[in-house]
Amino acid sequence: SKKSTDVIRPRSSNSKGPSFSPSSRKPKTSKSSSSLSQPSSSTSITNNSVLSSGYFDNNSSYYNSFSTQASKNLSSIRDSLPENPHIYDFSDICLATDNFRSNRFSSSSASSSWLCNLQGKQVVIFQRKMRRPIELADLVHKLSVICRSHHSSLIKLLGVSLSGNYVYLVYEYVHGVNLRDCLRNPKNPSFTVLSSWISRMQIAADIASGLDYIHHCSGLETSFTHNHIKITSIIVAEGSLMAKICHFGTAELCGEVTKDEESSKTLGRSKSKVMKIEGTRGYMAPELQFTGLVTQKCDVYAYGVVILELLSGKEALKFLVDEESGGYQRVSVIDTAREAAAGGSAGVRTWIDRRLKDSFPVDVAEKMVLVALECVEEDPKKRPDMDKVAGQVSKLYLESKNWADNIGLPTDISVSIAPR
Repeated sequence: SKKSTDVIRPRSSNSKGPSFSPSSRKPKTSKSSSSLSQPSSSTSITNNSVLSSGYFDNNSSYYNSFSTQASKNLSSIRDSLPENPHIYDFSDICLATDNFRSNRFSSSSASSSWLCNLQGKQVVIFQRKMRRPIELADLVHKLSVICRSHHSSLIKLLGVSLSGNYVYLVYEYVHGVNLRDCLRNPKNPSFTVLSSWISRMQIAADIASGLDYIHHCSGLETSFTHNHIKITSIIVAEGSLMAKICHFGTAELCGEVTKDEESSKTLGRSKSKVMKIEGTRGYMAPELQFTGLVTQKCDVYAYGVVILELLSGKEALKFLVDEESGGYQRVSVIDTAREAAAGGSAGVRTWIDRRLKDSFPVDVAEKMVLVALECVEEDPKKRPDMDKVAGQVSKLYLESKNWADNIGLPTDISVSIAPR
């Protein structure tokens, strides 16, 4: 083409400029094909070399800033990755808790905890007694697997320390309150942070997802049992109102779970007298009270109780004074839920927490009650596995979202959980 020819033989308007003699020109027919390819290649090489040289000279500051930004991103990713598990020196635990004289975070008959700073991090240290002796190699293996786990509904275990018959478990600190205080305010019984149906379904789905991960540990090729599912072991994070499960790994590291199948077959009521059974009344499965053996079906039972509390706003178990007999009347949320389910949609509607102000999908609420009642079956063989329960609850959560979208309810409200 004429343009390609000009690139090879640029013409000058100055008559004194360089020119090509007619004898140097080759026949047009013999050069027609090469004149279409050579000029484009030479042009691209020349232009690219000039462009790239000027581009990098003019944009060196841009690439420097890009490199700096990339290093910052890598640093942030590195900080977000799970750390290696720590086996802390007992002296570090004593230093962080001021020899256990600092204010306690919580205290119960089974454990005590302290909120403190350990190696530059704000953590919660739980002190628990070892139920069974554990070999150091086994402890390290279990600890490595537990600390490798990562789920948004689990509070992460950072490490442990041993001293005598006690194990000290170090967990990361999450800003929030436990589900009991979030659901029921003793100073103001008519107030609850979880005032919408969607917020409660979100809590139920978070717990189910986290517990399903504990039982199956996707990617870790192992399974665990929690053994401490109850309404006070669920933390509702401030701001997002997402549920996080506490005490993951406690049962395994403290020797509460035995893998001995023979003992599970032979242990009966007579032998359970020599075993100290620890648990919270109202959340313990019947077989756990009878044999003392901890299984994943016990977690399913406890989850069902928590869901019934979440739907009704009532306590799992309480005793009321019977004015006629002068004794005490046992009131279980499981019994009241069964009565409500027997009454159909009308019975469930009156049983659901009145502080929701009758603003919830009745059909979804009825299905949730049936799922929870299936989890608290007395026969553990009739209880579903957590993967099935998590799938059902997730489906009902999506149905609740659709219901809220259809009636125009806001689903992204941020609520403060500060004390009132």
